[in-house]
Amino acid sequence: MQNKQTQQYNGYAVQPSAHRLPDGSFSSNLLLQCTDITRAERRYQFYSLDYFTSEEQALRHSARWARNWVDTRG
Repeated sequence: MQNKQTQQYNGYAVQPSAHRLPDGSFSSNLLLQCTDITRAERRYQFYSLDYFTSEEQALRHSARWARNWVDTRG
């Protein structure tokens, strides 16, 4: 199962995703892409940021993690 939803945050397209693992847990994943045309194109992918018992928890974690990453490094 893959769930993808794209949000905009401070010049980045934020696409959190989650996938179910064989043990039934969900891996929290993330794709960030710079959308600011004044900057060089940048794309970052993060896999298995953490593991959760529900898909919703994994997606929320990815979105929160993205905002923190952009705020501190973007």
